[in-house]
Amino acid sequence: MERIINGFKQFHSTYYNENKELFKNLANGQKPHTLFIACSDSRVVPNVITSAKPGDIFVVRNIANIVPRYKTDIMGNSCTSSAIEYAVKKLNVSNIVICGHSDCGGCKAIYLKKEKLDALPFVKNWVINHLNIKSKVDSEGLNDKEKGEKTEKLNIIEQIKNIKTYPCVKEKLSNKAINILGCHYNIDSGKIEILNNATNRFEIIN
Repeated sequence: MERIINGFKQFHSTYYNENKELFKNLANGQKPHTLFIACSDSRVVPNVITSAKPGDIFVVRNIANIVPRYKTDIMGNSCTSSAIEYAVKKLNVSNIVICGHSDCGGCKAIYLKKEKLDALPFVKNWVINHLNIKSKVDSEGLNDKEKGEKTEKLNIIEQIKNIKTYPCVKEKLSNKAINILGCHYNIDSGKIEILNNATNRFEIIN
């Protein structure tokens, strides 16, 4: 805990003091340009990998950067659903980014043996209900590393499909008022691959 408290102190004495004007402006409200949906993994830091300043991106993070499909039953929706609604309808973001990453534990979880997954009931419920790609990957006869990357990338494509089920997103897309981008972040190399919607393939940013 001491490390966290010292971090608070360092933030105020350095970053905050160097950007006082920015924070004074942000105190009056936010106007982020992008909704950024990422994994909760501690190695994935949206503001760092996008070089974004405070106020630039509205961030949603959960296990395996999942977007549950839209449900008409309000009680059946998740906190991720409420964040999507708020970002699109209230904050009027013009971009949505769904960012997966290498070595994703959430994606690996769908391949765990039953007894190991049963020990993580909340994780089990989350990934089993929302990651419906296991059979696609299993059928390709890949090694563990290849299987992990394939799962991570198919997951991004799946979540893009899911976010398009939200009426507020559908409306913005039909009016060409919003862009949706899928990307995969490689922790080891630092490289980002962007999904080419025309080919459904990921391409490294040059």
